[in-house]
Amino acid sequence: MELDELYPIGDVARRTGLSVSAIRFYAEAGVVAPTVTTEAGHRLYDVSAIARLELVRTLRELNAGLDEIRRVLAGEVTLRELATTHMALLAQHEARLRSRQAVLSAILRQDSTAEQVTLMHKLVAMSDEERDRLIDDFWTEVTTGWEASERMVGWWRAARPELPDHPSAAQLEAWIRLAELLRDSEIRRTLRRELHEACTTGAGPMMSSAPMLEAFEEAAPLGQAAIDAAREQVPPDSPRGREIADGWIGWLTGLFSQADSPGIPDTPEFRLQTADHMLAGAEWDQAPPDPESPFDEYVQLVNAVNDTEPERFPYVWLAEALRASAVGTVS
Repeated sequence: MELDELYPIGDVARRTGLSVSAIRFYAEAGVVAPTVTTEAGHRLYDVSAIARLELVRTLRELNAGLDEIRRVLAGEVTLRELATTHMALLAQHEARLRSRQAVLSAILRQDSTAEQVTLMHKLVAMSDEERDRLIDDFWTEVTTGWEASERMVGWWRAARPELPDHPSAAQLEAWIRLAELLRDSEIRRTLRRELHEACTTGAGPMMSSAPMLEAFEEAAPLGQAAIDAAREQVPPDSPRGREIADGWIGWLTGLFSQADSPGIPDTPEFRLQTADHMLAGAEWDQAPPDPESPFDEYVQLVNAVNDTEPERFPYVWLAEALRASAVGTVS
C-alpha cells in the first residue's frame, strides 16, 4: 500500500474485513472519518485511516464500546489502559460462567428443585464474611451442649474453606455441597453426636485433654521434619533419619512420663514396637474416608474448595527410621 494513495471504500472493506456499511457507520459515528470525500460523495481512505479501521475492528471484537474506541483513537486512553479494563471485565465474566457451570453440575448431580437452584445461586454469590459467618455458626452449634476442648474446637474452626477470587467450577461445586452440609440441621446434630462420642468415651478424654493436645502441638516440628525427609527421599538409615527417629522417641518417652506413669525407657525393643505402631498407622491412614461421617465429608470438601491435598504423614518412612535406629540403642 502506498502511503499517499487514497482507496475507495470497497477496497478498504476488502483490506480490513469490515463491511462497507460498517465503515460508513464508523464514519457517521465519528470514529474513523474518511480522509477525503469527493464532490460526488465517494469516501476515500489513506493508509493511516485504514490502520485505524483495522484497530477498530479488533477492539470491537474484544467488546470495546464506541466511546472507548474514540478515546483510544484520540489518545485520551492508551491501549494498555483499555486492555486492563477489559481484562477485569473478562475476569468477572469468567467468574459468572464458572458459577453457572457449578450450579448446573450440582443440578445434574442431584436433580434439584427450583427452590434448590435459587439457593445454590445465593450460595455461590456469598461474600467472604457471609461464608465465615456460616462456618462459625455451624461450629458454634456443633460444639454447644458439651464440654469440648477449646483448643480442639480451635483446630476444627481453623480448617475452613478459602474460596479464591477466581475459583474453578470444581471449587464452586464443592463449596455448594459444603454450604448445603453446613446448613443441614440433621448434619449438625449427627456431627455433634459423633464428636461428643469421640471426645468423651474410651481414650477420647485423655486424647482430647489440654496436656495431650499441647504435646501434639510440640510434636508438630518433629512430624514436619519426617515429612520433609520422606519427600526429599532421605534414606531412613542415614544420620538425618537417625536424628529424626531419636527426636520422635524422645518426644514419645516424655509423653508417657507426663501421663502419671513411671515412664518408658528408650530401648531397642521400644523403638521396634513403636515402628510396628507406625506401620499400623499407615494402614489406618490409607483407609478411605467414612461415607457416613459428616466430619470426614467436611474435611474432604474443605480440601476441595481450597484445592489442596493434605500432606500425608510418612508412617512407613518413620517406621524404617525407627527400626534402623534400634540398632546400637543402649538399653
